[in-house]
Amino acid sequence: MEKPHYYSLPKLPYGYKELAPYISEEQLQLHHEKHHQAYVTGANAAFEKLEQARKAGGDLDMKATLKELSFHIGGHLLHSLFWENLAPAGRGGGGKPAGILGAAIDKEFGGFERFRAEFTQASVSVEGSGWAALAFCRMSNRPLVMQIEKHHVNVYPMFPILLVLDVWEHAYYLDYRNLRAKFVEAFWSIVNWEEANRRLSALLKGGVK
Repeated sequence: MEKPHYYSLPKLPYGYKELAPYISEEQLQLHHEKHHQAYVTGANAAFEKLEQARKAGGDLDMKATLKELSFHIGGHLLHSLFWENLAPAGRGGGGKPAGILGAAIDKEFGGFERFRAEFTQASVSVEGSGWAALAFCRMSNRPLVMQIEKHHVNVYPMFPILLVLDVWEHAYYLDYRNLRAKFVEAFWSIVNWEEANRRLSALLKGGVK
């Protein structure tokens, strides 16, 4: 019987020191190795719980197990997207979006500054812990800002995500304490528009991951 596949922690596309001073080496390493790893571990543990119950034919609290699985899978997938849409300042990070993404943002929001204002407000106003995301609706061909609570609440079903920002305190507390707005401001200096543009290009060609 084929061995079940489990999630694993992805490698970062840059070194732990390379996002400084916007994200310090200590903050980034802790976020990646401890917090992201916890979601990988949690998702795999939930899968194992399901597999053991199936083999034993025993009862399982499906509501609790699937809620736990959704939370951890959401955490893993969003973090995996988040690492890819960051880049060192001056080496792909910062600036404004160009190409088809820039054009889509201009059309929908009336310009980059308005989009930045809406995305920033979504980021700083997430209730509790969560994320801000730029998603895309394939039915209307429109980019939309999405505010996610935890990792799996208020998600627009089937809307591919082009860009995410983690605003859980574990993403910034060593560098910014409880000043979420300062972390969000720093994000604009290391956002990887090339990756977000690549995601939209692949989506419109029918191959977005």
